[in-house]
Amino acid sequence: MKPIIIAVTLVTTLALAYSGFAQAQQADHLKQAREHVNAAVMQGEKGDTKTLVQHAETALEHVKMAQTPKPLADLAKAIKSLEAAIRQGTAGDATKATEHAKESVEYIDAATAALGG
Repeated sequence: MKPIIIAVTLVTTLALAYSGFAQAQQADHLKQAREHVNAAVMQGEKGDTKTLVQHAETALEHVKMAQTPKPLADLAKAIKSLEAAIRQGTAGDATKATEHAKESVEYIDAATAALGG
């Protein structure tokens, strides 16, 4: 009986530790995504669509990685906004690309708040 209790306790402890680790990684990816989106917005406001697209692509990678452990609706919306920002930036429309990047900030912030950050 004792080995079963020890095994259950160990599995529970490891599961809780992994959950905390996964949430910390998710929060870190959101933080990095937010930094890149801010840079994308700044570049878009300067009319630099090439750099905007680079930062938006990096932000998109981080949002997708943050979406893996615990999918959130706000992250799905952020992904769509970032993809739109990349499309518009690639097309050379800094104004629309910047608008989509700004929109993604709202979704990233909402996801961060949902995680308790």
